Amino acid sequence: MATTSPVDGEGIRLAKRVAAQAGVSRRDAELLIENGAVRVDGVQQTLPQSRVLPHQRVEIEAGVKPQPVEPVTLLLYKPAGMPTDAAHQLLVAANHHEPERAGLRFLPAHARAQRCMTPLETGASGLVAFTQEWRVERKLHEDAAFLEHEVMVDVAGPVSPEVLARLERSPARVSIGRQAEEQTGLRFALKGARPGQIAHICDGVNLRILAMRRIRIGRVPLAGLQPGQWRYLAPHERF
Repeated sequence: MATTSPVDGEGIRLAKRVAAQAGVSRRDAELLIENGAVRVDGVQQTLPQSRVLPHQRVEIEAGVKPQPVEPVTLLLYKPAGMPTDAAHQLLVAANHHEPERAGLRFLPAHARAQRCMTPLETGASGLVAFTQEWRVERKLHEDAAFLEHEVMVDVAGPVSPEVLARLERSPARVSIGRQAEEQTGLRFALKGARPGQIAHICDGVNLRILAMRRIRIGRVPLAGLQPGQWRYLAPHERF
């Protein structure tokens, strides 16, 4: 017969142990755990339903209040080649932007029930916003047609003044950032940008896209992230 492990039902629920140890209700115990205030044998636990054995040491961080985890908005640098639907898997502690990681505590609850409001083409890279905050979700939904997206687009070969003039008649504002014989770097500023729209504009003037990277959504920049990294939307930032 297989040996029963703690996760199979041996021991008691962590929330019950914390409630008894801290002298709080079961719900408050669950909130303390979800807020990252509980460690079992020195390891942070964030799942109230996990189980502990009588001999295991449970520590509760002093000063943490039993309150719901506040919803957050996460800004991710999606790598090229990854579908937006799969990019959610990058929202883990290891990918938290290191300078910010020192001052902000990531909780697994921050990555749950996140909704992507600004998808990108699979082949494109750059800024993608995930949110749990209803105000941010409403803003990105209701103002989608007015928010300007800034996208850096590398195309094959040089871009002639005639082609640039044709690009400027599109819905986007287009300028040349750099130009060489092999490729040209274009800057697109486009309100209400939709996946595939810039590719369609470039196809219309026979430009072949080599790479595409979104560096800004509204007033929120990519801000030093590396591919695969994410950061929190700061309290002072507004799309």
